[in-house]
Amino acid sequence: MTMLETLLDRLGEGGTLALGGAGIGVLFGFAAQRSRFCLRSAVIEFARNLLGGKLTVWLFAFATAVGATQALAWAGWLDTGNARQIAARGTLSGAALGGLLFGMGMVLARGCASRLLVLAAQGNLRSLVSGLIFAVTAQSALTGALSPLRETLSSWWTIEGGGPRDLLARSGIGHGGALLFALVWLGAAMHWARRQRVPVWGWAGAIGVGLSVAAAWWFTYAVSRVAFDPHPIQSLSFTGPSAEVLTRVLFASNRPLSFDAGLVPGVFLGAFLAAWWFGELKLEGFQGGASMRRYIVGAVCMGFGGMLAGGCAVGAGLSGAAVFTATAWVTLTAMWAAAALTDRLLDGHPHGALDQPVPGAGAAR
Repeated sequence: MTMLETLLDRLGEGGTLALGGAGIGVLFGFAAQRSRFCLRSAVIEFARNLLGGKLTVWLFAFATAVGATQALAWAGWLDTGNARQIAARGTLSGAALGGLLFGMGMVLARGCASRLLVLAAQGNLRSLVSGLIFAVTAQSALTGALSPLRETLSSWWTIEGGGPRDLLARSGIGHGGALLFALVWLGAAMHWARRQRVPVWGWAGAIGVGLSVAAAWWFTYAVSRVAFDPHPIQSLSFTGPSAEVLTRVLFASNRPLSFDAGLVPGVFLGAFLAAWWFGELKLEGFQGGASMRRYIVGAVCMGFGGMLAGGCAVGAGLSGAAVFTATAWVTLTAMWAAAALTDRLLDGHPHGALDQPVPGAGAAR
């Protein structure tokens, strides 16, 4: 009996999935906190032609997520053909409009959903409030008052599941070609990291973020192979999981445990441990009413946009892109465009501060 089968026997399928989600979440949270992984900062650096460490960190995470996931598939250890992002019917209008809203929102809120969760874990109360608003809006878009609007926008332009959503099948490059694509970008990231002298935690943490994405794909696939009941093959995302955790906290539920139920608490714990170990826990609040309004609007845009698009900066930008889902690439492109435009209109200072700097390999506690 394998270790996975032992866990399934002792914890049940839901408990095993939740434990795996928590464990992978801890890895992601720790790595994201140390590397300062943030799509918003990467886009702004690119748009302002700064080409600094934040863009390099994102490229490391992106290339690692794509490369590791495709390596697993090429080796026969992963088959994402039945993953919802590929097998189910998708929406191109939702991907485009949702990506635009999410990209605008992450600039307004100064961070995407995963970044807000990481910042909240290290004491940023602005991010905590924004994250709660994000989760409430996402749940409203899924089953609440905003659900009819989401369904209407999603119906404008749809795409069938299977081959039409699978860019590898449509292009014919296969897993080997996708792996080569990832290696090219990984090489570019390594080159820029050397030129910019990105600290060890910058590139190492970013690689940890990318490996977390691949680990989640492999883990949920492995469970689906041996579990009695069908379970979704999935990877990291923060829109749906944040909404699910919120409802579990607020309401009694008979729903079985899932990968998502363990993911968000795991990320919070991992980021908290990293911030505590390296002495970066610090309470921070809003600075004036204008700042609060900006964060609230940004969180609402991200919550609705992420649910409309079917993924956030991680769910679409890393997890979906890693399996070459057409809708995920549309969403990622829209996020980049909207974030760059929003920054140009609202914060277009050529040399303005972006976020916390990528940390060096300083001593821990």
